[in-house]
Amino acid sequence: MNKIKLFFLVSLIIFPLYKVTAQTKTINDNNKPDLSILISDLPSINLESIAQKIANAYLKKQMITDFNDNLTSEEAQIIQEKVINILSSSQGELIGYKAALTNKKAQETFNVTQPLLGVLLENMLLPSGTKIPANFGAKPMVEGDLMVRVSSEKIKEATTPEETLQYLDAVIPFLELPDLVYDKNIKVNGEMLTAINAGARLGVVGDIIELTKEINTNNNLKNISVTLIDESGKIIAQGNSNALLGDPLTVVFWIKEKLKSQGKSLKKGDLLSLGSLTPLIPVETGKMITAQYIGLEKDKVREIVVSFE
Repeated sequence: MNKIKLFFLVSLIIFPLYKVTAQTKTINDNNKPDLSILISDLPSINLESIAQKIANAYLKKQMITDFNDNLTSEEAQIIQEKVINILSSSQGELIGYKAALTNKKAQETFNVTQPLLGVLLENMLLPSGTKIPANFGAKPMVEGDLMVRVSSEKIKEATTPEETLQYLDAVIPFLELPDLVYDKNIKVNGEMLTAINAGARLGVVGDIIELTKEINTNNNLKNISVTLIDESGKIIAQGNSNALLGDPLTVVFWIKEKLKSQGKSLKKGDLLSLGSLTPLIPVETGKMITAQYIGLEKDKVREIVVSFE
């Protein structure tokens, strides 16, 4: 069985105080799904069973073909936490969080009025240049994203989005590789997305860029653009960081407040995926996508690359 061993090691020589933990991930590119996962009549089965079935679908890359849409937000959150507990044995420890549906159009599509929160585990993050199977998930997608890093747990003291900035120490270009899991015939709502950990599957990270005073004062965080280019040089998607609730810091503040409502808080080193800058793009075998970021640093273009086999 052909396996691809992906080594993720992001270390800073110039900025030794900023580190991302090294990790090794093995992806099986021949792990084909056996049978469709059926999840129905949710009121008659307990949340633990639902979480186990979702986790099984995730691990086996199987589509969920039937799902009751009557979950409450509280039930969806409990299911997500149970799913994370199951996945952590293979996907590693919590390394951060992701915000999903951080623009109004996406929220309207799923009939929600605010973003959704998911969890990032350490083995979900891969280095730029990674080659992975195109079938890395049941319903694999790619999108331009943006990530920041928390420098202090004192971020919990911030009372406005602007105040969160002093508790961030890095910005990172990020290609998220989400897995929406549900079959196309299922009408998905916000609770259903929450239950599957907001679609978190994998992500490709670029260089860690120190969040300098210059970037802060120039208001660059709201003016970062990303262009996705395929292997032929064709532009396939574009976006801007102002799509993130109008300001990436608004998303950071929302994550902080959402965790607070759950009795949790951000910690030093937490990585925060802030949401889609571009539309979701289906993944195809043989494709290579380069993401070019402008605005992270003055007069510099940052690139990250991922290939699908």
